[in-house]
Amino acid sequence: MLSKAKIKLIQSLEQKKKRSEEQLFVAEGPKVVGDLLPFFTCRLIVAENSWLSTHSTTQAAEIVEVTQEELRKASFLKAPQEVLALFELPTYPTPHSIVSEELCLALDEVQDPGNLGTIIRIADWFGIHHIFCSTGTADAYSPKTVQASMGAIARVRVHHVNLPEFLQDTRTTQPKTPIYGTALDGNSIYKEPLSTHGIIIMGNEGKGISKQIQKIMTHKLFIPNYPEGSTTSESLNVAIATAITCAEFRRKSQEATLRHCQL
Repeated sequence: MLSKAKIKLIQSLEQKKKRSEEQLFVAEGPKVVGDLLPFFTCRLIVAENSWLSTHSTTQAAEIVEVTQEELRKASFLKAPQEVLALFELPTYPTPHSIVSEELCLALDEVQDPGNLGTIIRIADWFGIHHIFCSTGTADAYSPKTVQASMGAIARVRVHHVNLPEFLQDTRTTQPKTPIYGTALDGNSIYKEPLSTHGIIIMGNEGKGISKQIQKIMTHKLFIPNYPEGSTTSESLNVAIATAITCAEFRRKSQEATLRHCQL
């Protein structure tokens, strides 16, 4: 049976302050919990017998079998999915030099948890292992973000940093590392040469990339509509724009690899 104290603890983790105090976050559903179990330390599993019967070797500090009704009381979902787990928040070093070796994302004030979770999922799909978030970006370990990431949060490391300082430090210490950003006055992403390493900055849902960070960027990219110059929607959702941008970077990287192999 799930105690009232545990239900209260789980529900409190909707708040960033409580997640920081308890050093815990919530994940729900067989897919998300299953993806996170090999990567994070699990403090508590709350699950129905249907899930427990097929996961008898699962390791957790505590496992509580519950009914569907008990799970509903603890869950953040409208339709709870068999299992809920509490994981310890991970601590990652901030790898400043990684941007000279790999392609990374940076998010400037992306505030919607659903957008952030989707961007984490997109990064995972395109083999991007690090995302650097401004302090005003949504928390990567909120229940909504974790759910929207669909388990990708296990494979993508999200770093919350002072983004202007991080980018300026990169520009100063690694002057050859490209810092890309999407902007309405940028060059078409389909016509620009794109690197296999560096940073891609995506901006706030309504305001785009801040002027402070625009000054640090080395390349401005624009995703043109089709046909160019026609009347279409005013802008793209930031997660959709991220997907298009990452796909184009990977496409050009693949083409460059194929050309090199043919030489």
